[in-house]
Amino acid sequence: MMAKLYFRYAAMNAGKSTALLQVAHNYEERDQTVALFTSAIDTRYGNGRIVSRLGVERPAELFDATTDFSALLMSRPLPSCVLIDEAQFLNEMQVADLHRFAHVERVPVICYGIRSDFQGVAFPGSRALLTLADDLEEMKTVCRCGRKATFNMRVDDEGRRITEGAQVVIGGNERYEAVCPLRFYTGAC
Repeated sequence: MMAKLYFRYAAMNAGKSTALLQVAHNYEERDQTVALFTSAIDTRYGNGRIVSRLGVERPAELFDATTDFSALLMSRPLPSCVLIDEAQFLNEMQVADLHRFAHVERVPVICYGIRSDFQGVAFPGSRALLTLADDLEEMKTVCRCGRKATFNMRVDDEGRRITEGAQVVIGGNERYEAVCPLRFYTGAC
């Protein structure tokens, strides 16, 4: 894998965390080290864990808006790869720092996350990743109608779309649904 910044994105439930954990396993199986990070905002499974819905999980370092990735990574032996889950919660400065780190230190940085919130608005970290990442990969998942899901729709207890509120409300499959554009805009498909 070339040393550059990668952004692998998808709607919810596309297997992003599973893919990240597989990449970590592949590196470690070849006696290489990885640095794993996940957002301190995402507390669904407790702090400091990357958890796949398939049941695979690993501890990870937490990042928040104040994390200086370069300083942190340069304070110890460099890993063979940096893997970041929930990358939408990075800020623009962190993305720029990770891009520089990947190229200057020649360490691949692979970020996994969603592009937009429940209103279809890009997260700042995702917007920066879509701009700076050297390699973009859309991971696929499907809406209940079978079409490609590209949006994350927040729903109430009756499954109706919520269109207002805080950008981030931590929850799982019961609060959000990966949907196609038609379902996102009309509520049906």
